[in-house]
Amino acid sequence: MTFQLVKPKLVPPLDPAFCPAVLANHAFTQEVEEVGVPLVMGLERADGSISRFETKVFPEHHPRAEANLMYAERLLKFLLWQRGGWKVYVGGTPSVGHYLKRCYAPEGIRAFDFHFMGESVYQKPFTVVECTAADVPAEEESQQALGRHLEGYRIGFDLGASDLKVAAVADGQAIFSEEIVWEPRRQTDPQYHYQHIMAALKLAASKMPRVDAIGGSSAGVYINNRAMVASLFRGIPPERFDEVRNMFLRIREEMGVPLEVVNDGEVTALAGSMSLEDNAILGIALGSSEAAGYVTPQGNITGWLNELAFAPVDYSPAAPVDEWSGDRGCGALYFSQQCVFRLAPKVGLELPNVLTDAARLELVQEKLEAGHAGARKIWQSMGYYLGYGIAHYADFYPLKHVLILGRCTSGQGGPLMLAGANEVLATEFPELARQISLHLPDEKSRRVGQSIAAASLPAIK
Repeated sequence: MTFQLVKPKLVPPLDPAFCPAVLANHAFTQEVEEVGVPLVMGLERADGSISRFETKVFPEHHPRAEANLMYAERLLKFLLWQRGGWKVYVGGTPSVGHYLKRCYAPEGIRAFDFHFMGESVYQKPFTVVECTAADVPAEEESQQALGRHLEGYRIGFDLGASDLKVAAVADGQAIFSEEIVWEPRRQTDPQYHYQHIMAALKLAASKMPRVDAIGGSSAGVYINNRAMVASLFRGIPPERFDEVRNMFLRIREEMGVPLEVVNDGEVTALAGSMSLEDNAILGIALGSSEAAGYVTPQGNITGWLNELAFAPVDYSPAAPVDEWSGDRGCGALYFSQQCVFRLAPKVGLELPNVLTDAARLELVQEKLEAGHAGARKIWQSMGYYLGYGIAHYADFYPLKHVLILGRCTSGQGGPLMLAGANEVLATEFPELARQISLHLPDEKSRRVGQSIAAASLPAIK
């Protein structure tokens, strides 16, 4: 018998095939609890830090041992995009190690992840090491403080795939904010990105007597203010990508002030920690894609990727396929405007391709505000997705709070999603419902909160 999928008690109105990852994983771990043997995964990153995840699987010759393979593959996929790694230690039954090594290989079903994690992010050959559970290296995690600097005149920006948000911040108070529509993913010339970002920074600078520091957030993987990989720049040819990779170093030099750029998910979590004055927060921004970030119980960030847009949340064989990674059931297609566009045709809403993505989303949101029953079902479906998604994330992050931000939460959509997510937690996961508080900031914070929090990133020396 193969890996068993589990239908949810609360079915998204527009997705009867939905099979939440969390329910399948919980069913599997309950089944192996008495008979299972250890499976330990260790993920090593470029700085030598190592994450460990310990679980159980069926023994090698157990009648249900075949179910180990899908469980382990989906688990590793999630861990790679949550925590990152160029070397993976698989400590456990030999068949699991062999299978994962075949999957995450240049010609395997996870060839995209093999190349992305190895060549693009960590610039090392991606490696799967088969070993015993005892031979997986000890965990070596690192944490660092992030932002919370409010003094002086600062600029904060947030780069999305549909709009560029910028704010002028004086001693922690936003005195100006603007959303500028752009379409970075279709551009092949790095000058387009540079010119739009510089124009936005100069606009914000014109609202203040001086600029002391600049902080920014953007989708993608950033290391030391360098864009290693970012979907915003997917149109840039490889031979010119260094112009984008080093763009923020150039902007910092030209602006002449401290500048820090980090993943937009980290800033989402930072915004939540600052506003709630608490920690153990997962921030999820539902915008052009899904951005996620995490503030630890100690109030710091980790060296993890937190790229949950590409981490699986739906195990249904009919789950939609992500156009970039080629994998099914990944978060971006459930927690972003991509989900709205995917579900809109199911309720008779056709979205003209000639419109920008921002305009297409606004069109559906206008239908929602006008009382369109089908549009309401879109956000109700997203609310149920979100509830099961949060329960899944709680298996990998210690959580007290989840903060929901982003353009998809504007208007009636945000409260609808929050209500659906809370209903799922209360119905399927009552312990989590008591443990985790879900938060939806006010309209202004939802739209520009990230750019304001981003402004606090750099320290003024």
